[in-house]
Amino acid sequence: MQYNYVIFIGVFIGFVVLGVIIHRKKLAQALTKAKNDSQKIISEAHIEADRLIKVSLKKAKDEAKKNRRQFEAEAKKKREDYLKLEQEARTREQSLHQKSDQLSERERDLENKEKSLLNRQKSYDRRSAQLEKMIEEHQSILEKISQMSTEEAKSALITTIEAQAKQEAQKKIEEIEAATRASAKAKAQHIIALAIQRQAGEFVSDATVSVVSLPSEDMKGRIIGREGRNIQAIEQATGVDIIIDDTPEAVILSCFNPIRREIAKITLERLMDDGRIHPARIEETAIKVTKEFDQTLKDHGEQAALDVGITDLHPDLLTYLGHLKFKVFHKHSVLQHCVETARIAGMIAVEIGIPHKYAKRAGLLHDIGKAVDQEDEGHHTHLGAKLCSRYGEHSDIVHAIENHLNEDLNQARVLTVCLSAANILSESRMGIRQDGLNSHIKRLEDMEELVRSFEGVQRVLAFQAGREVRVMVDPDAVADEDMNALSFSIASKIRSELAFPGRVKVSLLRESKYVDFAT
Repeated sequence: MQYNYVIFIGVFIGFVVLGVIIHRKKLAQALTKAKNDSQKIISEAHIEADRLIKVSLKKAKDEAKKNRRQFEAEAKKKREDYLKLEQEARTREQSLHQKSDQLSERERDLENKEKSLLNRQKSYDRRSAQLEKMIEEHQSILEKISQMSTEEAKSALITTIEAQAKQEAQKKIEEIEAATRASAKAKAQHIIALAIQRQAGEFVSDATVSVVSLPSEDMKGRIIGREGRNIQAIEQATGVDIIIDDTPEAVILSCFNPIRREIAKITLERLMDDGRIHPARIEETAIKVTKEFDQTLKDHGEQAALDVGITDLHPDLLTYLGHLKFKVFHKHSVLQHCVETARIAGMIAVEIGIPHKYAKRAGLLHDIGKAVDQEDEGHHTHLGAKLCSRYGEHSDIVHAIENHLNEDLNQARVLTVCLSAANILSESRMGIRQDGLNSHIKRLEDMEELVRSFEGVQRVLAFQAGREVRVMVDPDAVADEDMNALSFSIASKIRSELAFPGRVKVSLLRESKYVDFAT
């Protein structure tokens, strides 16, 4: 029993020792494995660390290269800007030196001219003194010969000439008055009243329109085009300025020449209808419209000639008449004014017994010179007379066109007087001007009030719709020799302070009355 107990204890101890040995062996194996794993982890960590270090170094190098390139580019740009500024400074410095040299040269020229003027002034003063001395000597010699002073001789000569002129003028006036007083005034009033009554219709203004309507707001962008190419092409092809503002569905055409403005308007309308708006199409359309427009002008001229019953005008004259369709005369076109003048001239001609066809022809062509007054130098009456003479018009018609605006028609031909009266009636009748009756009366009142402000003026009357102002002066306050200066001062003040169409004739009257009584 005890023996078994000892064996059991020995076996138990053996198992315990064996377990301890096995456990130690397992612990040794686990430790070895742990060491190997730790070595492997450490090795991998070293590899990962090397990799991360290399990546970081590469990124740092790339960033450094990028920063370096950026810095070099900025430095290069700054160097170029500096060189450019330096070049501009040198250029400006050279320009300033040149201007300084030019100013110095001009200053020398001015000094030389000043010296030359001083020398001329001295020479002029010497010659003036010599002339005055010579004039005094001649006057003294003449006074000795005539035994009269200079003032006495002037007075005697003026008195003699004035007396002769008065006698001749009075005799001529009496003869003319005796021949015409009986019927001239009544007949003239009847003719003018009849012409006005038959030609008093209202006229609609046919001025050239500068605004082109658009089908939509999107069309403005198409007209402008990419980077403004289309609008530049239109302006180049037509010679007008196109203004595109906030006005809804509209653009404005601006040009001093109404023909070019009308061509641009038609071109733009055709482009919008066609839908193809690009530089090549714009140029093609503008050329086509320009070629067709000559026929349009001729058609307008033919229609105007037919309206007054004229069918044999030269084709070139018809084209020039068509130009007048696009020139504005107050509230309607110059062509309408010519047609109206032709009708009135024909009516007056029938009443006074001269060929009404010549009168109508002269009335229709009297302002044709305005069709070429922008290209040729001279007054439109002379230009119109040259045109009509070139194309074979009758000499009486040419003379009437050239002289219908003359103030003195006493020696003029009958056709010229007829045309002048018709022209005045056409441009002076009610409703022709743009301002109303009240504003027109106010302007006449302002004119009279302005003239009354001059010293010595007794009475002021405005005539012929403001075309003439008649001034009566106080003979005690204004002498004869001062009349010319006073009329010039009045005309200058009217020109500077008032706005009136055409010319304003200033007539000054000075009447001296002497009354005495015999008792």
